[in-house]
Amino acid sequence: MNKITEIFKDKKTLIVYLTAGDPSLDKTKEYILTIAKNGAGLIEIGIPFSDPIAEGETIQNAMLRALSKNINLDDIFNMVLEVRKKSNIALTFMTYLNPLLSYGYDKFFKKCHETRISGVIIPDMPFEEQSEIKKFSDRYGITIITLIAPTSKERINILAKQAKGFIYLVSSLGVTGVRSKITTNIDTIVLEIKKITETPIAVGFGIATAEQAKEITKYADGVIIGSAVVKIIEEYKENAASKLAEYVSKIKKAITIN
Repeated sequence: MNKITEIFKDKKTLIVYLTAGDPSLDKTKEYILTIAKNGAGLIEIGIPFSDPIAEGETIQNAMLRALSKNINLDDIFNMVLEVRKKSNIALTFMTYLNPLLSYGYDKFFKKCHETRISGVIIPDMPFEEQSEIKKFSDRYGITIITLIAPTSKERINILAKQAKGFIYLVSSLGVTGVRSKITTNIDTIVLEIKKITETPIAVGFGIATAEQAKEITKYADGVIIGSAVVKIIEEYKENAASKLAEYVSKIKKAITIN
């Protein structure tokens, strides 16, 4: 069974995002291990990029802080290798296309395979252009995660049929960032997708509270928390581990009792 598919089996899954290198790669390693121990089923590692068009201010600033330390992809892969000495948690990369182009597709996906990265999310790569990288991701057994937005509508059928691992369902229009209220009819979209595919659906963008997570996982298979976690790291920097443990545990408890 694919590692990503496995984490959704018979349970609601918490997916957590953090930016590699914020506040340092040593701390990223520590925070990944902390988040894994406190209930996350999968962790998305954001690769810092200078023009992250899908990100709101919180994650943009985290990427700028990481980039100021001259962190590169080799550094991030080495950090993942250190994580792998202590944890087998499912990991994916959240990245934009430019870093992959610069690094080289074959080299990138080979390194993903070597470090047991299960999947890659590329927000700025349209579904119709995925063939450009699919031959490389398929060669090394890395899943390209499909994003579906509330505006996808007539394309949902095509996107859902081709999706592997899990579907990243965007909860709101716009960029990432904490939202006090999710207004999109996510339940309706989830039901529509589930008529088409058995691929698990995780909802992200703007989810921050235990109440939001619990509500969304009444119908979705998982929830994705990003900006709220990055905010904790921004506030507590090198001392964020205990706060992350407390926050992640609270979200996990909320979705477990659904």
